[in-house]
Amino acid sequence: MTLHRLASLSTHLLLSTSLAVGAAGAAEAAPAVPTDTAPVAAADPGSTLSPDWKHGPFMEIYVRGYQDSNGDGIGDLRGLISRLDHLQSLGIRGIWLMPVMRSQDADHGYSVSDYRDIEQDYGTLADFDELLKQAHARGIGVIIDYVINHSAADHPLFRHAESSPKSPWRDWYVWEKEKPDGWHIYGNTPWYESDHGWYFAGFYSEMPDFNLKNPKVVDWHHDNLRFWLNRGVDGFRFDAVGNLVEHGPLAWEGQPENHVIMNGVRQLVGRYANRYMVCEAPGDPLAFGQPDSCGCSFAFGHQHKLVGGALGSPAMLEQVASYFETAPTTMATFASNHDGFAGARLWDRMRGDDKAYRLVAATYLLQPGTPFLYYGEEIGLAGGKGLSGDHKLRTPMSWTADTQTGGFTTTEPFRALSANVATHNVAAQVGDPNSILSFYKSLIALRNSRPSLQKGRYEAPKSTGWVVSFQRVHEGERTVVVLNYGVQPAATTVAGLPAKQALRPLWPAAGRATRSNAQGQARVKLAPQSFAVYAVDASK
Repeated sequence: MTLHRLASLSTHLLLSTSLAVGAAGAAEAAPAVPTDTAPVAAADPGSTLSPDWKHGPFMEIYVRGYQDSNGDGIGDLRGLISRLDHLQSLGIRGIWLMPVMRSQDADHGYSVSDYRDIEQDYGTLADFDELLKQAHARGIGVIIDYVINHSAADHPLFRHAESSPKSPWRDWYVWEKEKPDGWHIYGNTPWYESDHGWYFAGFYSEMPDFNLKNPKVVDWHHDNLRFWLNRGVDGFRFDAVGNLVEHGPLAWEGQPENHVIMNGVRQLVGRYANRYMVCEAPGDPLAFGQPDSCGCSFAFGHQHKLVGGALGSPAMLEQVASYFETAPTTMATFASNHDGFAGARLWDRMRGDDKAYRLVAATYLLQPGTPFLYYGEEIGLAGGKGLSGDHKLRTPMSWTADTQTGGFTTTEPFRALSANVATHNVAAQVGDPNSILSFYKSLIALRNSRPSLQKGRYEAPKSTGWVVSFQRVHEGERTVVVLNYGVQPAATTVAGLPAKQALRPLWPAAGRATRSNAQGQARVKLAPQSFAVYAVDASK
């Protein structure tokens, strides 16, 4: 998340009432009583989606940067609705929306000022309901970002808590009378002074942390989640779950209570039909992927091995091959996302090497886990021209070659376009069978057609030099994947197969069939920087 001060757009939240204060009875303006604190009972509207939608692939979408529908240069929900056909044709089964709730920052959205309303730049709750309706009609689920660790400083809850030590919401945040010593988080002190003490904000002064040791705060978050689930949202991506509870300057991340809190959330979400949730926990992703915690978390670290292996590191390829020998198959895999610490845009990381780029995509789309593409990955979108930091990763989508608007808007975009908008855009690639877009469509179609690739076990992983192979197995279906990351032709022996069975080529479709011998081994030859996928046909 971007950690810079931005002006609040939430002036509607700053209406105040009067309170009597002081010995002389003088009155002064006090923050508004929070309006989004009413209890919410469960009312599951059900689900029309296939149970397999949760296996993905998902597309992570920054609404502000996806499509503008009203000519203000800012992406919005109506714009996203107009692009759902693109996502459907690509084979996307789920969408993760970066924060769409009303926020203070007017950009990334991770400083939420109203947990039960839509960011004004993006539209209205009615627009959100229409998005759900249109996405579901296309078989696409929608999950939304939820910030459980902190709110905006402009949230009425914090404004009220800050106004007086006697505020009924004071204990909803973390306070000390004097500034605690010895704290350093991301190079800064996390304690900030107000008129009535010091408050804790691990990421940024305008993002005060909730006191999640307070059961009332946890219950309130549960009410917020039910608010969205009752509207028909299909689940959530939870932000910064490793930072929920602190026990001192040396124990501010990865505390046991974090898992207890998220396990409670997982149980709540699980009471609704066919829902999905995933957590962001870069410090310990495997722990949060366990069934007594989030149940699913992003495979942080794996993306760096994918990129490093494709760029020429056999040692990293070994780690790519072995990752799912111990990691839960529910992990959420990805190659890049909206945060700089996860890496630059995939096209930039691969230095424009088209073949290596496709190998990274093939690896994480064919390995276990629920894959998440970052919007624009399907066309090789580069970072924003002349931008740096997280803004470079959150540039407008390139729909056309127009170097002024990129087809994203009819006016000046809110941010600089991608550096390669003229060459890497949807319009230029949609009819080209050799384009990156066509590659992603074909690969995702293959994945969606094979239950073993969607949700199968991971068997017989092997890494030898530049070649990685593995098998995916679900019920009676077996799929073999072999990848050559090297710049020279390669051959490898795939073992662990049923004996004397045909290996029918699925990718490339015109590839040569082969057979396993009596020892369950098959010889496979590969061109440089290529991969092959086979169905093991037991009946042939």
